[in-house]
Amino acid sequence: MKRFSLILGIIRHQALAYGLGMGICVAGSMAAGLAQAQDAAWPQRAVKIIVPYAAGGSSDSLGRLISVGLTDALKQPFVIENKGGAGGMIGSQQVSKSAPDGYNLVISGVASHVIGPSENPKTYDPVKDFTHIAMLGGPPIVLAVNAQLPVTDLKSFIAYAKANPVSWGSPGKGTHGYLIGEAFEVMAKTDMQHVAYKGGSPAVADTIAGHIPALFTTLSTASAQIQAGKLRALAITSSKRMPEFPNVPTFAEQGFPKLVALTWFSLSGPPGMPPAVVDKLNKEVRKIMQSHTAKDLLAKSSMETFDWDSVRFTQYVGEELKQWAPMIKTVKPEN
Repeated sequence: MKRFSLILGIIRHQALAYGLGMGICVAGSMAAGLAQAQDAAWPQRAVKIIVPYAAGGSSDSLGRLISVGLTDALKQPFVIENKGGAGGMIGSQQVSKSAPDGYNLVISGVASHVIGPSENPKTYDPVKDFTHIAMLGGPPIVLAVNAQLPVTDLKSFIAYAKANPVSWGSPGKGTHGYLIGEAFEVMAKTDMQHVAYKGGSPAVADTIAGHIPALFTTLSTASAQIQAGKLRALAITSSKRMPEFPNVPTFAEQGFPKLVALTWFSLSGPPGMPPAVVDKLNKEVRKIMQSHTAKDLLAKSSMETFDWDSVRFTQYVGEELKQWAPMIKTVKPEN
């Protein structure tokens, strides 16, 4: 009798344990299903997109382009908030620390996710502290000179710079134009003087006026003056010639294959975002960037873009860091 009671107790214990285990499995499945359903239903309220720069620039224009497109496609407001400072790092850091629920995004880019963190590595990790969602695009850097300077191509400019004291302007230390200019000096083995401006437009104005003979800035900033014949474009950092400037060669085709770069902008979010939300955003942003409206903006702003999924774009961020971080850390200090 005792033996029978013992066996019965064991059977009851096993049944209870099995039932409890089944309950846990069911609860886990229900929770996973609920999370998937919530991700699939995202967004259910307004989404904030921080543009970590002042209004009016390329990042702001691209941010507003996708905010309108995402609002139309996903039937919830995507609201732009400009939060500038520290080369885009203040607004980016705010998003990196937000909840990974898809309701706080940032217009990221080469300044905030390559140049800035390479100069200030304690601020954030540009890969681990973000979810990189989609590439938007950006203009290449152009080397342009005063139209009266006696040079016609990159080779003659290098020869001129080695024979004469030459200064060149950029939109400021830490900008992409500054970085490309410094890289070019190292690769071309020239010893020129950098002049930092507070933005690309003042540098363009001083080059036209003859106060400095050359500058490195985004092609979109200098395009109107190049087309007007007030500046002569010698080379651009795009992977191929731009349709709007078919006679301007790339650095790569003139013997500088490592000077291929864009002042790119992109869409990112905090780390750990749900894959379903990332995929949805990536697909919609890519549709927007293939639209006639986007293509018109890209052409008018001399921008290049790439139709990448989030995995390829994240890989690209790592490639950019690998290529430019060593240069950023070794460029000569300002006088």
